Amino acid sequence: MVQRRIRIWDLPTRIFHWSLALTVFAAVATGQIGGNWIDWHARLGLLATGLVVFRLLWGLLGSTYARFAQFFPTPAAIRAYLAGTWRGLGHNPLGALSVFALLGLLTVQIASGLFANDDIAFTGPLYDLVGKEASNRLTGLHHRLGTLLLVLVVLHVAAVMFYVHVRKQNLLKPMLSGEKEVEEAAGECARGGGLRPFLLALAIALLAVYGASGRWLSPPPAAVPAAAAPAW
Repeated sequence: MVQRRIRIWDLPTRIFHWSLALTVFAAVATGQIGGNWIDWHARLGLLATGLVVFRLLWGLLGSTYARFAQFFPTPAAIRAYLAGTWRGLGHNPLGALSVFALLGLLTVQIASGLFANDDIAFTGPLYDLVGKEASNRLTGLHHRLGTLLLVLVVLHVAAVMFYVHVRKQNLLKPMLSGEKEVEEAAGECARGGGLRPFLLALAIALLAVYGASGRWLSPPPAAVPAAAAPAW
């Protein structure tokens, strides 16, 4: 069987993938430690905001196999994959379900964290937009979703290990090098993406980070000092 190497994953997709993995790991660790590390947890949340917004845009503007339309897990594709008749490159239908689930959950997790508080000294950068009662509800949601997110990440890693050791398909190597060995007639190299779409996605992602940081909010009014009690 004739084999050839083709480009599957473009550089922005690969950088996003590994950056998000490290960011989520660090965010979980700092969130569990708490204390002074909660400020780093917040910074990592802003970084995750930029990464997720970039990926959502790159799913529309990126190269062939990074685009959501290319790997959207339709019922027909899922049935074909389970029956062993699916043929394609990039994310398989079950992997695509994992991608969409992780991106969706991360979006809600990040959004809830921006309004959260720890009942001590920390408040999320957009806390002032909702107030204490709503913030408490979003904080509870943030904690619950954190557990679910951890479960999905573990399942994702387990699935990758299953493919490496049982199916003998190394999914890690293409995400590092960008290239994959395929049969001669399996498909074509990724096309599209490019510098201008990348810069556009990056600029919007940076704007999203600025918006999430709350730096555009007016500072709270200074507290009025209490009047001094008369000496008599």
